[in-house]
Parts: sequence; structure tokens; C-alpha cells
Amino acid sequence: MSTSESTRYVRLRVDVVLEIDGPAELTEAAEAKIDADEFMPEEERVQAREAAREDSAEALAYLVEPFDLIRDVPGIEMVQASWSSEEVDYDPDALEWDLGEENEGEEDDDRP
Repeated sequence: MSTSESTRYVRLRVDVVLEIDGPAELTEAAEAKIDADEFMPEEERVQAREAAREDSAEALAYLVEPFDLIRDVPGIEMVQASWSSEEVDYDPDALEWDLGEENEGEEDDDRP
């Protein structure tokens, strides 16, 4: 069997930095999704609501579904997924946030 005919596994990594400019709306949406989850046990639901109220990153994690990224992509099946959300200190000018997209192939005179 050739490589093109065999099953191949690919890990897709996506980093997204979001600015939360409506924390109340975010929390409300997360709580609505938590409340609508018919498979979540009530004890877990109470903890999830509390976490979403206390931390915008937790609220966001309840709303993001990795399957939505690939739902309509033909020829693939999701085997495993995990994701997390955390608050970060964001400085768009810091080197750690440079994804190399804008200046690829060009030298940056501001850098040593």
C-alpha cells in the first residue's frame, strides 16, 4: 500500500489571541451553552457555571468546539481533540508574538 493510499494522522495546531471586550456577554453565552448541555451532570453544571463567571478564559473554553473548525472538510475524521484557554499578557510588538507571517522572507532592520 502506498503512502497516498494509507491512513495518515495530522496534528493541527492553532493559536488564536482574542480580546474580550464584552465579558458579560461572553459569560452569558457560556452559561447558556452549559445549561443547554443535556449530557452534563448537574453537579458538573454548577461548577462549570461558577468557573465561567469567575474567568473569561474558562467561559471561552466552554464555547469553543474544535470539531467546528473541520466539520465541512472532506476526507477527514477527527480522531482526538483537546483545547485550553488561558489569560495572557499580550504585547503585539514583543518577539514572542511574532508569528512570522507579515515579514516572511524579509529582514527586519529593528531586530539584532
